[in-house]
Amino acid sequence: MNQIKECVVGGVDTHKDIHVAAVVNEFNQVISTESFPTTRYGYKKMLMWMSSFVRVSRVGIEFSGTYGLGLLRYMQSSGIDVLEVTAPDNSDRRRRGKDDTLDAENAAHAAFSKLRTVTPKTRDGMVESLRVLKSCRKSAVAARTVALQMIRTSIVSAPDELRETLRYMTRMSLIRTLASTRPDLTNYKDISTAYRITLKSLARRYIELHDEIADLDKMIATIVDTLAPELIKQNAVGYESAAQLLITLGDNPERLKSESSFAALCGVCPIPASSGKTNRHRLNRGGDRAANSALHIIAIGRLRTEDRSKSYIKKRTADGLSKMEALRCLKRYIARELYYLLKNRNTSINCVQITC
Repeated sequence: MNQIKECVVGGVDTHKDIHVAAVVNEFNQVISTESFPTTRYGYKKMLMWMSSFVRVSRVGIEFSGTYGLGLLRYMQSSGIDVLEVTAPDNSDRRRRGKDDTLDAENAAHAAFSKLRTVTPKTRDGMVESLRVLKSCRKSAVAARTVALQMIRTSIVSAPDELRETLRYMTRMSLIRTLASTRPDLTNYKDISTAYRITLKSLARRYIELHDEIADLDKMIATIVDTLAPELIKQNAVGYESAAQLLITLGDNPERLKSESSFAALCGVCPIPASSGKTNRHRLNRGGDRAANSALHIIAIGRLRTEDRSKSYIKKRTADGLSKMEALRCLKRYIARELYYLLKNRNTSINCVQITC
């Protein structure tokens, strides 16, 4: 410990029940490793353990948005500078293999050199509430789709007398009809009755999920209107796309230094693909694909309703770009336009107020 003069840097490999932590000194040499439970007491012990060497400069955490979220919040509330380790050191894994201790050491090395790291989202404001609600809505939509598919499949194999009365109905007419039926629940051993019971159960499930999605849509719209009302006023920007862009930017948009970093995060920045006399760029397949999808939806909407976007695509295709490349360029300009709207919003309303 005599070699430690100024500060140490920590690294944490996160898991569901146990976090493995490592500490490196000012020369990026591993001092020690230790395991801690994923509880608030465990977080406190980890920070005390790191601080027992000398002042903690910063800590690199893997999966800070999932398994490491509790630790991230605790470290930030304690005033510790936290970095999210985004990728493992593949060359080191090929050479030394993989285990939790090595992963923790690599996280500490990454935090020390600030390689393969980003500033994590704080996840403590209304944007985090928006993310949770949107995730819930996504699962409800998937479950509703499955329920409808099962209804359609069951009707195909149902007895003739039941199938003939249902096969030509529209979706909502079919759902309401099935939900209002009153099959004899005591006669479930009969095939026809079993189908009727099943179809009613699926229809009621569909209606419940439909109502749940509608309620979630209202909550999501209210948060989006509160956070960025000017965003919804833009052409072809709906609540789903606006919500996703807010989630991608996070509760702490200052972590992105420029509009180009936001474009890279959304996967719409150009990637150089030049060789020899050929000078070109290719599509970016990385970044947040949900944000990329939101920008794609906005771009398609503008191509249908906005003359400026139509003219731009014609100009770029005339220059020799493919339609996908020209669309990527349009998404890049949309990302720039929307970034400044998102960046300049009133961040003070981003704090969740807790009242008794």
